[in-house]
Amino acid sequence: MRGKRSCESQFSSVTLYRNNLKYAQSRWGVQKGTSLAIALGRLSIELRLCVSSGDLLLIENRWYVTHSGLLRLATRRHCAGIHVRSVPKSCEPSSSRWVFRAVVFKSRRCKGFVGYGDADPSNTSDLVRGAEMRVAETRAVNRALRKAYGIGICSVEEIGSFSGRPASDDNGNQRNRPPQPVNPNGANGQHRLRDRLCQLIRQQQLDPVLVKSYAVDFCGVKNLKEASREQVEKFIEHIADWATKDKNALVCQLNSYLEQKEGAA
Repeated sequence: MRGKRSCESQFSSVTLYRNNLKYAQSRWGVQKGTSLAIALGRLSIELRLCVSSGDLLLIENRWYVTHSGLLRLATRRHCAGIHVRSVPKSCEPSSSRWVFRAVVFKSRRCKGFVGYGDADPSNTSDLVRGAEMRVAETRAVNRALRKAYGIGICSVEEIGSFSGRPASDDNGNQRNRPPQPVNPNGANGQHRLRDRLCQLIRQQQLDPVLVKSYAVDFCGVKNLKEASREQVEKFIEHIADWATKDKNALVCQLNSYLEQKEGAA
């Protein structure tokens, strides 16, 4: 019986890899036999990560695991618990800087795997401005989970390419940017809109940078800061409805901005 179960498990893993490769070929053009395909095979068989479920993303020819993918992996491995807390000595709420410490317990007897995560306006995207505390918590959990289960690839939420760079002054010196309102007459409403959009991005495992590029085109502005509250609300409703009805089509639309960026480069 053990041998039979092992064969069934192996067959299931191979099938998952084939499905992952098929999906990656249609979405990113990943070809069989390439280094990306080989890496995908290892991630599929060893960790059972599913591309179509949003466990993995391919960004600039590198695989990245998502927060939701890590949580699903922890569930499959029967993780005993995750403890998260802030590190007060390293936090500066007045400047929106947060540091969190997460400990993952693989079993009840496990001593724990520790991971730290930090976030502030200088290393997060404009799309998550005001949500730095939650970003830091997510990054800490991701690092602890990657340590616990031996995952060598970085998580999407940790990478700097999703983070906005600090603004520069006239002399080219970097400085911190204060939160920019979508509508100068409604700062509180702007924060609520931002939170709604950030939550949608996290739930659907979307690329914040590509979503922002799409939002600029959708609202017909040069910069998202120029969009009115009504335009942003309409965009959020549009993208939420599209994600519910046909997420694959939405992802293809967003990826078109990545292709344009790579083509321009």
